[in-house]
Amino acid sequence: MSLFGSTPFNESISEDTAARIATLQAKLNKKLGPEFISQRPGPGGGPKLTYAEGWKIINLANDVFGFNGWSSSIVNISTDFVDFNEESRRYNVGITAIVRVTLRDGTHHEDVGYGMLENSKSKAAALDKCKKEAITDALKRTLRNFGNLLGNCLYDKSYAQEVVKIKVPPVSIAVRSPHHPRFSSPCAAN
Repeated sequence: MSLFGSTPFNESISEDTAARIATLQAKLNKKLGPEFISQRPGPGGGPKLTYAEGWKIINLANDVFGFNGWSSSIVNISTDFVDFNEESRRYNVGITAIVRVTLRDGTHHEDVGYGMLENSKSKAAALDKCKKEAITDALKRTLRNFGNLLGNCLYDKSYAQEVVKIKVPPVSIAVRSPHHPRFSSPCAAN
């Protein structure tokens, strides 16, 4: 018997489980709409980079897997460099992070992310920003391994070039009943 992770690869599954897997796979096969996609200038004035913001991918993961259907953990985080320029009195910092995302059934992926900041006045602020950036980058790169809907479609350059041409209508925000602890607690109803 061969293993897939710690699960027997040829293990039979119920019809219900097969249907849930098929539904999940169908969701993950969909590609991101233009409202999830952003662009920024490429390094050195190169072509624009197309990406999805971390919070949007996290919201999608919560939507697809459920808020308690997945978890992430930092496998490793390391400082690649902290350089101080005596002349400018500024810091250059680079951090690498490896993040693992695990689903409720034990399925998991890992990937690497990077955070870098040049010319920072503060060493602490540079380290803080770079750690967050590396972890978010690693989380997004890890989640994309689950499918197109979680960002893998952005690695298809022809798709990325076409989807950014689609005009996204402005979002209207109607704040009717925002969450507020004073009005949301069970005790406040009295």
